Amino acid sequence: MPRRRTSLKTQRKDIKRRQRNLKIKRDIKKAIKKFKSYISTNNIAEAKTILSSVFSKLDKAAKKGIIKRNNAARKKSRLSRELLRKTQSDKKPL
Repeated sequence: MPRRRTSLKTQRKDIKRRQRNLKIKRDIKKAIKKFKSYISTNNIAEAKTILSSVFSKLDKAAKKGIIKRNNAARKKSRLSRELLRKTQSDKKPL
């Protein structure tokens, strides 16, 4: 337990920042899960609309330093590749 006032204030700030960061990470995970559920149900139009919001959330989190830049880029790449595979597989005739 810190004794100095500045240490106590820093501790309070750290707790608030951690809660904020966890909320942003949680929102990203929920958006990705929603995107994947649309992909699995072949709802491509909805998946495309939600993908832009996922990209936005990932970019903002990377900009704020909540997640690393390459982590955001890797997730965006994998999600867009998943959407591309799904759209190409739907176009192929049986």
